[in-house]
Amino acid sequence: MALNTDKNSYTVIFSAVMVVVVGSILAFLASVLRPTIQENERFAKQQNILYAMGVNENGDDTGGVHFIPTDRVEKEFASFIKEQLVIENGKATQDAEAYLIDIKKELAAKKKGESYKLPLFIGEKDSKDFYIIPMYGKGLWDAIWGFIALDDTMTIQGVYFDHKGETAGLGANIKMRYFMDDFTGETILKGTKYEGVAVSKGNNDPLNKIKDDNEVDALSGATITGNGVAAMIKESIDLYKDYLETIRVK
Repeated sequence: MALNTDKNSYTVIFSAVMVVVVGSILAFLASVLRPTIQENERFAKQQNILYAMGVNENGDDTGGVHFIPTDRVEKEFASFIKEQLVIENGKATQDAEAYLIDIKKELAAKKKGESYKLPLFIGEKDSKDFYIIPMYGKGLWDAIWGFIALDDTMTIQGVYFDHKGETAGLGANIKMRYFMDDFTGETILKGTKYEGVAVSKGNNDPLNKIKDDNEVDALSGATITGNGVAAMIKESIDLYKDYLETIRVK
């Protein structure tokens, strides 16, 4: 007996079967690929932390962002990152997997008035200490995040920014090297106050030679994203300033 494919019941049954089949396939793939996805996420965090402290493969290519390759990043991370700390209730303790802490979830817990943990990384390169802070904020369309590396004078040694959904060619350029490089050498202090760094359209330093003005040039056509970056830096520094006061050269 031939099936009557014109009946509504056939369409409903066929659709239900397809949903079950496709759902099962996707669930299976998610389960099989989960370890690989988690490994890639781990590598990406290590790459981003190292990038912020200047451990990368940029070389003389001023236009590109080149991370330490995934087949070497774990070894390099272990070599350059000397300590991983977790700050909770004002106390810093060592944790070899602090880099796996989801800063987005911790900030959400803080907003709810719950206990939260702040990871911080101490790196060493060329006999100099770097204090790397994770950041998370809001751009024009969605989340932005990154890392900022400081020395004990509260001078920025490097940054890394990324985004989820900023506009291509505009706000998405926060992850371009020419923008990130402008932050290196800027101070986050204004006198003794933790000021951060503004992304300013009115900055009168287009070559970014002035490093004590707490400003870098804004991206063209990306005012809201730039403001989001500045707010993210300021808010992140405020979270860590009690610890930063313990290591700042006064």
